[in-house]
Amino acid sequence: MQAVEISAFGAPEVLRLAQRPMPVVGAGEVLIRVRASGVNRPDVLQRSGAYPPPPGASDLPGLEVAGVIESGDADAMAAAGLAVGDRVCALVAGGGYAECCVAPVGQCLPVPAGFDDVQAASLPETFFTVWSNVFDRARLQPGETLLIQGGTSGIGVTAIQLAKALGARVIATAGSDEKCAACLALGADHAINYKTQDFSAVARELTDGKGVDVVLDMVAGSYVAREVECLAEDGRLVIIAVQGGVKAEFNAGLVLRRRLVITGSTLRPRPVAFKAAIAASLREKVWPLLEQGRVKPVIHSVFEASNAAQAHVLMETNQHIGKIVLTWA
Repeated sequence: MQAVEISAFGAPEVLRLAQRPMPVVGAGEVLIRVRASGVNRPDVLQRSGAYPPPPGASDLPGLEVAGVIESGDADAMAAAGLAVGDRVCALVAGGGYAECCVAPVGQCLPVPAGFDDVQAASLPETFFTVWSNVFDRARLQPGETLLIQGGTSGIGVTAIQLAKALGARVIATAGSDEKCAACLALGADHAINYKTQDFSAVARELTDGKGVDVVLDMVAGSYVAREVECLAEDGRLVIIAVQGGVKAEFNAGLVLRRRLVITGSTLRPRPVAFKAAIAASLREKVWPLLEQGRVKPVIHSVFEASNAAQAHVLMETNQHIGKIVLTWA
């Protein structure tokens, strides 16, 4: 099969199209003929040598795919209501940048009705991540306020729409007025240009001094102190990336007085059973929203797989709004 491999750690041009052996399907797995592969920031980190795949995972980048089941564990498929020939999208621990990819049955979801392969491939990584962190870990409730850092990222556009569809108030940050407008168009109640405004102060103003209930943070670093300041009593801060650095200083007194929770997670190394439970929740609670059009995939750009390096260049500019996807002929 053809695959996009990392020939050496470095800039986007180290990505190259190569011939690889077909992956071997194990117990509880299916082989997917990939039609489209999502591009995510962890792929960029892996390419640069900063995010190695977990033990046993493919060395090929790519954490989400959409395509058709070609073969697999018949008993596992039957138990999941899947069969050879079904169109699915799947979260994988690696190997997504390839014409064929192995995925655990529990991490596969049917392609939502009316969705094409590109739209389907844009779903797993962000929807699994947002559901796990915003709704499971941070327990966002209807009527609460969610502050999303980076509202036009793949994670951001998903979090805005899901939170609104499930009854929360949403404040999003973005790095330009154009991106703030995009956040509002997606349903955010307010958008803050973090380059011209202090998001912490504005968030407190927008909540009449109460503060926000949940913060979804992909920056960490110096942001943590200001996020702690703008959290309401019993507020929850969830850190899912550290683009601003791994070290932070914050007012621990506020954590005590307001009973705050600071938490975080990474999804890629978690066991299959954990991810399968998220998939089950998504199928029950989120897939109907997608099929009803209440939540929609946001695709910024589509590249042929042979142009994966260009997709990574775009990802690193931070100019995209929504998802970047690779396609396979």
